[in-house]
Amino acid sequence: MQDLALALALAAYYVGSLIPVTSQLNLPVAAFVLVVLQALPLTWRRRWPVPVLFAVGIPSQVYALLGIPYGNVPFGPMIAYYTVMDRSSTRTRWAISLLVVFGLVRVQFLPYHTAYSLFTGLLEFGVAGIAGVFSRTHRAYTREVEARAEQAETERERQVALAAAQERTRIARELHDVVAHHVSLMAVQSEAAASLLPDRPVEAGKSVQIIGDTAREALTELRRLLGVLRDPAERGTGRPPATAPAPSIGELDEVLVQVRQAGIAVNLRVEGNPSKLAPGVDLAAYRIVQEALTNTVRHSGAAAAAVTVSYEPGYVTVSVTDTGHGPIAVTVGQQVEQAPVASQNGTNGGSVRKAALTASGGFGLAGIAERVASCGGSLTVGPGRAGGFAVTAKLPTP
Repeated sequence: MQDLALALALAAYYVGSLIPVTSQLNLPVAAFVLVVLQALPLTWRRRWPVPVLFAVGIPSQVYALLGIPYGNVPFGPMIAYYTVMDRSSTRTRWAISLLVVFGLVRVQFLPYHTAYSLFTGLLEFGVAGIAGVFSRTHRAYTREVEARAEQAETERERQVALAAAQERTRIARELHDVVAHHVSLMAVQSEAAASLLPDRPVEAGKSVQIIGDTAREALTELRRLLGVLRDPAERGTGRPPATAPAPSIGELDEVLVQVRQAGIAVNLRVEGNPSKLAPGVDLAAYRIVQEALTNTVRHSGAAAAAVTVSYEPGYVTVSVTDTGHGPIAVTVGQQVEQAPVASQNGTNGGSVRKAALTASGGFGLAGIAERVASCGGSLTVGPGRAGGFAVTAKLPTP
């Protein structure tokens, strides 16, 4: 519609400029027809720029060849040439430019034309051509900027999705560690209570009490995790929800008490000078010990276990060993690990040593391996030196 309006307006201008001098035209009808033909084809200039240039240029040349006086400024051919320079390929633009120069020079040999008219013609079409090239360059630049913005937006969305996936993995790992540990202890105590009834009601009552305490602790941990996930606006206060601090490797007593209540004698040994750990490493070390002891309670049949926390320059090493019946087949995700001990690189440069071992069903060892790899540490799991099973994780510290 814009091009149609342009063509009609230019045709009206041409006709209006000739009306006052109609009596002085040698070929008035031809003059009016030719000026209208220099304007109307511009309606299709964007779709067919080169044909439109010829469609408006030929009437302009005929007007000059017939020697009709009072020729107007060639706005039609100039607009068509501008469109060719804006829309066509480089080769086409060079070819059309040569034809335009040839046409301007050829007209100079006709009557009523001088060197000044050649200069003005070259200037007019030169300005139109430069404007077309500028428009083409600006449009290409705009497209490039939009493409870069779209690419940046896509990359940002990808990073957001990746961060969300990592956060979901972290939360799932935390939920697994909390739920698996407490539910395993509850299962062991419920089996103990069942075996003690009805002959030993006092001992069975203690087991039931431990089940209740463990269930409450599990609910407290779950509330802490879910409190982090909730939107503060949901509480109607606009303030972040109150949450308990993340557990620390220096706070293992509660875990050890729960394991002892499950009937496994466990002791803790700390070597070296305890130092402050990075929050991520501190939480990872705590969860590794918790998950390893959970596996001991659920699968090993051990009567005793030992936890060692060793501090050394640049590293902290946590180790959990038990006196159970040794390695068994382990399911990690959907894959059963039964290969001899081998090394595997972690995601952050750490390594994981796996053997034909561990607890069947579940994601316990897989979660431990993920935590170690996320810290850039190394993990060794396999038979202990005195039998049973051992999990040892070496984590870097600042």
